[in-house]
Amino acid sequence: MQILSAVKIFYEVGDKQILDDISLSIEKGDCISLIGSSGSGKSSFLKMCSYLISPSSGTMNYNDTNFSDYEPITLRQELSYCTQMPYLFGTTVKENLEFPFIIKKNPFDIEKVAQLLEAFQLDRHLLEKEVAILSGGEKQRIALIRNLIHNPKILLLDEVTSALDESSSLVIEKYVKELNKTGTTILWVTHNMEQSTRIFNKRVQFENGKLVNLEVL
Repeated sequence: MQILSAVKIFYEVGDKQILDDISLSIEKGDCISLIGSSGSGKSSFLKMCSYLISPSSGTMNYNDTNFSDYEPITLRQELSYCTQMPYLFGTTVKENLEFPFIIKKNPFDIEKVAQLLEAFQLDRHLLEKEVAILSGGEKQRIALIRNLIHNPKILLLDEVTSALDESSSLVIEKYVKELNKTGTTILWVTHNMEQSTRIFNKRVQFENGKLVNLEVL
């Protein structure tokens, strides 16, 4: 079943063509790596999928309905976007992980949070730790947990392991692979060619703003 689609997407900034006639159908449960050189358009396409930017022309659809027909907050509750430079606010880890519950006016579910911490090989005592002293790997995992608390239908990841050591990267890959098995759709931008085949069922290549290859793995 198609969950997300791009239909003849063009995106320009000034006189620069960022995305050039992109069409892609994404099925529920797909786990897709997006590859290409810097400036090829892959990260811009991921932002398009997350509704952070809108096309100059063409349509983005979620469950066969145009993005523009959704209230932005409704759509963004279905999609979760995480970058390689996660922003953690406030003072402590707990403040960050309380935020999704506050937004939905739900009580803080310590057991759910503890399960996610364990899945990412983090101890619950980390909740009281100041975000300023976390390692890069810890910050990235906390940001992902914050994004996953309310079970997004689509997880959009932009170079989330590029600055991490191999151990931290593999922890994230393992969790994303297991999450995908439950039906969550994954789009992951990566420069790591080895990673781009490890946990994915499809690989999409961008060059100069164009989608030049779709490979079934």
